[in-house]
Amino acid sequence: MSDLWTRWTQAIADELPAAVELRHAVHADPRGSGDEEDTARLVTGALGAGDGTRVAKTGRAIRLPGTSDGPAVALRAELDALPVLEGTGVPWASGNEFMHACGHDVHLAALVAVGRAAVRVGVPRPILALLQPREETSPPGALDVVGSGVLAEHGVDAVIGAHVQPRIAHGIVSAAPGPVNASTDEFEVTMHGQGGHAGYPHLLRDPILALSQLVVSLQQLASRRIDPVFGAVCSIGRIQGGAAANVVPNSASAFGSLRLMRTKDRERALETLTDIVHGTARAHGCTAELEISPCEPVLDNDAALAAGAQRWLRHAGFTVDEGFRSFGADDFAHYCGGGTRGLMLFVGLGDTAGVPSLHDERFLPRDQAVTQVAHALVAGYLAALDAPVP
Repeated sequence: MSDLWTRWTQAIADELPAAVELRHAVHADPRGSGDEEDTARLVTGALGAGDGTRVAKTGRAIRLPGTSDGPAVALRAELDALPVLEGTGVPWASGNEFMHACGHDVHLAALVAVGRAAVRVGVPRPILALLQPREETSPPGALDVVGSGVLAEHGVDAVIGAHVQPRIAHGIVSAAPGPVNASTDEFEVTMHGQGGHAGYPHLLRDPILALSQLVVSLQQLASRRIDPVFGAVCSIGRIQGGAAANVVPNSASAFGSLRLMRTKDRERALETLTDIVHGTARAHGCTAELEISPCEPVLDNDAALAAGAQRWLRHAGFTVDEGFRSFGADDFAHYCGGGTRGLMLFVGLGDTAGVPSLHDERFLPRDQAVTQVAHALVAGYLAALDAPVP
């Protein structure tokens, strides 16, 4: 296995120049969620292993042969970009209204380098290169991939992902067991009251006042209703209502998300959210409508895969972090259970002060990150061989 690591990573080094070119091409011409056909075609062509199977409308699942017929290991990378206007100024910056501000261009290039190198050196078990669409939106692409049956069709027992992460220092890769990303549910609250002249508040039932109190009260959900050791995050991202400074509207709306790190806390938190919304409305003489849209479950890394990846990452000279967790969410969570084991690795980028965060218009990993993500994927693959399904 050590010999395989050496030969595989050497072959990846040979593939790196072409992989970096691919990364720049993907980055310069990004596509939004659900519109990834051009990106999928470009990456499929670069992989050079045929068209594969179309999945989740614009995605691809491409089988790379192994030297044995054991269960396949899926390596996943995301196709879509974000609706962000790029502010990096590099020659290969996005030429449209989208941007790869979450590192998906790096992930795709790394997967291509790993896959091409795997075919050259020969790996024991088949690889399913999974080019997944719609990671950045809901309903998510991973849910459609799982529902399509393509993983079962190819005998996949483990799915491996690797994500760049500026909150981790350069040279460190996180391979933590258990929950590493939060569940997320999005919600919309519309508060209905009685509008009118701002100078006569006693004649009105102010929905903006009620909504403002609700935004504050919802913070109790995280700080007083959920065990702080595990935590919760309830955030309001948008508020809308009214059209003039001296007119109280009849209704106002807020849009937010609820994130939790334990599956068992989710039901209780959603019930509490409902109670706070309607209780606050009644206290202000208003009524409320609440719409909840489930997005992602908790991303729960398989412990055996995590332990195996840690060994291979240390073998490669990485410093391994075993405790990094984030209240970010990722639809990779849908691969963690229900017939497949999942492992999401986080590859550190934070080598300078003030590294822009994910989803920032200035976010731009160095090209070296392609190699680091590729090595993380190889570590995950070898962990799946080390830790077969019991």
